[in-house]
Amino acid sequence: MRHLGKNHEKPYLTRFIAGIALLLIFGNPLMAQITLPKIIGHNMVLQRNKPVYIWGYASSGEHITVKFDNQVKETITDTSKRWQVQLDPLPASDKPAEMIISGTNTITLENILVGEVWLCSGQSNMEYSMRKNSKASASKGQKPEDDEIEVAKNTNIRIFLVNRKSMNPDSEHKGWNVAMDSALRPFSAVGCFFARELYKELNVPIGMISSAVSGSRIEPWISSKAFETSTYFNKNDTTTVSGDPGKFYSSMIYPLSPFGLRGFLWYQGESNCFLSETIQYAYKMQLLIESWRKAWLDQSLSFYYVQIAPFYYSRSKQKMVLTDETLPKFWEAQALALRIPKTGMVVITDLVDSLDGLHPPYKSEVGRRLALWALDKDYGKNVLCSGPMYKQMKVIGNKIEIEFDYCGSGLISHNGKSLDWFSIAGADGKFVPANAFIEGNKVVISSPDVPSPVEARFAWNEMAQPNLFNREGLPAVPFRTDNPLFNIFH
Repeated sequence: MRHLGKNHEKPYLTRFIAGIALLLIFGNPLMAQITLPKIIGHNMVLQRNKPVYIWGYASSGEHITVKFDNQVKETITDTSKRWQVQLDPLPASDKPAEMIISGTNTITLENILVGEVWLCSGQSNMEYSMRKNSKASASKGQKPEDDEIEVAKNTNIRIFLVNRKSMNPDSEHKGWNVAMDSALRPFSAVGCFFARELYKELNVPIGMISSAVSGSRIEPWISSKAFETSTYFNKNDTTTVSGDPGKFYSSMIYPLSPFGLRGFLWYQGESNCFLSETIQYAYKMQLLIESWRKAWLDQSLSFYYVQIAPFYYSRSKQKMVLTDETLPKFWEAQALALRIPKTGMVVITDLVDSLDGLHPPYKSEVGRRLALWALDKDYGKNVLCSGPMYKQMKVIGNKIEIEFDYCGSGLISHNGKSLDWFSIAGADGKFVPANAFIEGNKVVISSPDVPSPVEARFAWNEMAQPNLFNREGLPAVPFRTDNPLFNIFH
């Protein structure tokens, strides 16, 4: 058994521990009282068109009744003092409704809507708040973005901000808020803008749950049990899994399940990139996705994520030596997760003002690009959701012809200049800058210094902000044809 650090959680005991916590919080006089997890409360949005789980705690053997939307569900609290009912799938509704939960005591939850619910997570770029986003706009001499105002005025967008320090039950059931005023300002900007885009297209209530921690690595967000049972991390990787596996999963993700969701949004990676991770990160993403879907007992949940932005990693003062290829290799590892079903990746090489900052300010566009994946794959809107993505290459004489997927209505140079950041190599593996031009859904590259080309690379540098886009305004995905990981990850 691999050592996972002192903070790893034991998932099979989590809900038992939660029950003990309730006893300690409320004491013996309230043991008969129904208590609810923090995620269930006033102002919440329930996921439409899927079974909806409502659960809580009470005395063992207590009869519990849940009434909502002409449905009445009953159950008996089990020996661990936990109860759960399943509501039948509900149609979308922006008409505020009540839910009545009764047993020894009665709880009435108000202002409940039914629509689409998403969970967003990661490190500081996902945590990056609407307040910070407004300040960033102001620093550029811009007025507060109209889309921020649009979010704030929409009472059909609801938000739930996970408290890192405590997910203990709230006796007032006020975890959810309408996305406005003091509740909106500390919430994830990416999550809010994603919600705005969905609402524009779907016109149904949107619920966003944000659970992110600045500076966090990926390991704390993964179930430690997933590491324990992973073939890769038990056989192929002989080093100790560090980074507090399970720390945030057990306290900030698992307590949210099985609250009904459509899917997950993920924006994280900088902390692991500083460690020069490559294939390890791809396998960690696989464990993350699998453990979250397992917690919700739903393999159909979508998972869309952001490939991190260009940054001068090679100039950082880390103990480990980083080069200008550290980031491209990490991009490659992130892109490998696209092989997992129902995943999608957003590229943001164009959304950077300075390579010295880890927090690109253009969260509105990041949220919009994430929403494109959901609108296309989850909601059937038939929109282009990705920039050009490498498909295959062919050597033709002294040139290499590169074919792309996700070309949309055509490939373009975004700034009207010659295509940049392409390189080419012969059998010696020495890459040199290449001349490149668009030919249909292909790019043809060559160099007078490489008469017999073998391999090609694109945007293979931490500074790369290339100009190859599709006409829909989405940047191409960095790649190398000499990818040593191509046939490894599965």
